Amino acid sequence: MNAVTTTQTIDHAVGELLKGAQTLAGSSIEQRIEAAKACIQGVARIAQRWQTAGCQAKRTSGSVAGRAEEILTGPVASLRYLHLIIKTMQDLQSKGKPQLPGTAKLVEGQLRVPVFPTQLLFDSVAFRGMRGETWLEPGVSAQNMFGDAPDRMLRRKSVQPRVELVLGAGNVSSIAMTDSLTKIFQDDSAVLLKMNPVNQYLGPLFEEALQPLVKLGWLRIVYGAAVEGAYAISHPHVHGVHITGSTDTHEAIVWGCDAAQRQQRKAAGTPLLDKPISSELGNVTPWIIVPGDYTKKQLAAQAETMAASITNNASFNCVATKMVITWKQWTQREQFLGLLNAAIARTENRYAYYPGAEERFAQFSGGASVAPDANGVLPWKLRSNLNYDEHALLFQRESFVCVAGETMLEGSSPTDYLSRTVEFVNERMTGTLAVELTVPTEFQKRSAAEFDTALRRLRYGTIGINQWAGLSFAWMSPPWGGYPGASLADVQSGIGSVHNTYLLDRPQKSIVFAPLCMSPKPVWFSTHRCPETVAQRLLSLCVSPSILKLPALFAAALRG
Repeated sequence: MNAVTTTQTIDHAVGELLKGAQTLAGSSIEQRIEAAKACIQGVARIAQRWQTAGCQAKRTSGSVAGRAEEILTGPVASLRYLHLIIKTMQDLQSKGKPQLPGTAKLVEGQLRVPVFPTQLLFDSVAFRGMRGETWLEPGVSAQNMFGDAPDRMLRRKSVQPRVELVLGAGNVSSIAMTDSLTKIFQDDSAVLLKMNPVNQYLGPLFEEALQPLVKLGWLRIVYGAAVEGAYAISHPHVHGVHITGSTDTHEAIVWGCDAAQRQQRKAAGTPLLDKPISSELGNVTPWIIVPGDYTKKQLAAQAETMAASITNNASFNCVATKMVITWKQWTQREQFLGLLNAAIARTENRYAYYPGAEERFAQFSGGASVAPDANGVLPWKLRSNLNYDEHALLFQRESFVCVAGETMLEGSSPTDYLSRTVEFVNERMTGTLAVELTVPTEFQKRSAAEFDTALRRLRYGTIGINQWAGLSFAWMSPPWGGYPGASLADVQSGIGSVHNTYLLDRPQKSIVFAPLCMSPKPVWFSTHRCPETVAQRLLSLCVSPSILKLPALFAAALRG
């Protein structure tokens, strides 16, 4: 299927990238805009084959929801990135800086920057009622919110030729592509992309789609497993590494595979890796429910939203919800859990395509060993009323399989519960990538100060309000990564971020705001009645945006 990657292949690819890095460092913004535009056409040409390949590998060819998922999380997300970075580069040409979709506000000494809906792709219509903003680290002002990015990208100040290795993720198909595009267009690095063995079948398609970058010497794609990855990591002409993957893999790269030697190196502060590394490493994603008097419609809508966050991509997502947190005194808890279980049950079970799923299911499910059926399918599992002390594993380690939990926390009032819960997820749950909150509208109004304080205290890179934080990844305009402050010794959910197509300097967290009930039904819900039609029309819109395509898109969306 793919050419065998040898050490000689890697050497040759890096040699070509060294030449390409020189041209990238000296390239004009016009050249980069033209290259990105050509990539849009390349992605458009392979989009249907991309969908087909993903469905075959994940065995979802017979599922309309699965087929829609492959379009939305693959070509649509990648095309969004390309359109947005082109718009930013064009703004640099005409205005000298990115043009935001609104006005940044300084609140409590922290700049809050609107990043969604963007000015492109009819976001305000396609994602009606949703908005996103990115909060920058304290000390970043409106005058320096883009840092040195405009000067570097427009006038090529301090740009040095650089080759970076991107270790592609094996789950969501757009990750490897958009990580690479971020490194090329925003970080000025020629990229050696090593495909993950799980989805290496996409490599030839990516090479075809991104042929403009390949011809310029800005991208090379290689294959292989740990041996080939280790060789590329240690290559003397690879200047940095980016990985989307597991904490275990990151630790092995930075500190070594041997556990004893790893501890010795950590104690001495002498990592095995002698070059910079950036990363996104997942999360035990919590979903906090702030108690209130919800209507049945609101409870059902939030249950379906949460179910989608658990079941999307067979739960092989770094931001799949893994722990639902409820108030012990909440009178609607049983009703909500019933609706959540019903929403999950309406979602067809999926082929457990990611390696090790069966072993992780046995480890995290807490019951008798369940083997996949004859088709490799595992059942959904929601474990309720978990105690932290008795079930610490589910709070401290990402299961990366179709198992989620629910726990109850104390509090003398809803505001006290929220304050305690923020401390709990910050201090006792693993990871800093993403967290979600379901929040009654009345609570947001009545306890606005306490709610805002909770958002400021949460140490997560993305926060979803009444909606799955994974939408922030798909939007591509917010930065995507863990909360700042991670280190090699305590990497949490990773170091640095990707996407960030408005070039914001020192982002701290991004927040997705959505209503409790959304209409029309979101296409990522498993119960949507025509998701593939909506996905295909969104794809068409992303290939060539036109207002004339909106009526057909809305008609399909309304049938959902």
